[in-house]
Amino acid sequence: MSETRPLRTAIIIGSTREGRFALTVADWFAGLAARRAELELDVIDLAETRLPDTLGEIDGTEPAAVRALAPRLAAADAFVVVTPEYNHSFPAPLKTAIDWYVDEWRAKPVGFVSYGGTSGGLRAVEQLRQVFAELQAVTIRETVSFHSVWNRFDEGGQPIDAAGAAAAADGLLDQLTWWARALRTARTELLQAA
Repeated sequence: MSETRPLRTAIIIGSTREGRFALTVADWFAGLAARRAELELDVIDLAETRLPDTLGEIDGTEPAAVRALAPRLAAADAFVVVTPEYNHSFPAPLKTAIDWYVDEWRAKPVGFVSYGGTSGGLRAVEQLRQVFAELQAVTIRETVSFHSVWNRFDEGGQPIDAAGAAAAADGLLDQLTWWARALRTARTELLQAA
């Protein structure tokens, strides 16, 4: 029965920059998400996918790296994007990764965990909301945001304000889970009707 099957949730690490803080933030968030029995996690590190940075024609001859990632995105019921803010926006490799795909995002929820300087990555999130709306994905209102991120985690990779960060993550995951179930049910019903 589809309601009892775990919700496959892809956590996408959007930074590929050398020396990035993304792994610390993503590891912390994935650890919290893994505690939820209703979720099945797939952590996708864009630095490991090696997607080409030049988009090709959409004619079915995508590069091997693009074909390799497609089934993982297609299998996801929900996404969480972990992103920094670079120059008031999100990283170029993340935009390229989004643009390589279309149907894989459609009618699925997307949550955001952002980090950065004074804005905590929220300007990047606002721009990503517009991008995902164009792909007919549903973005989750609740976010997790770390401003001045380098001062917000201890040496063990845990937030200094553990309770506040966990509460924000729980709010995001509660909404993401609700939307993932609702949209999975709708997608299943549409496929059965076709």
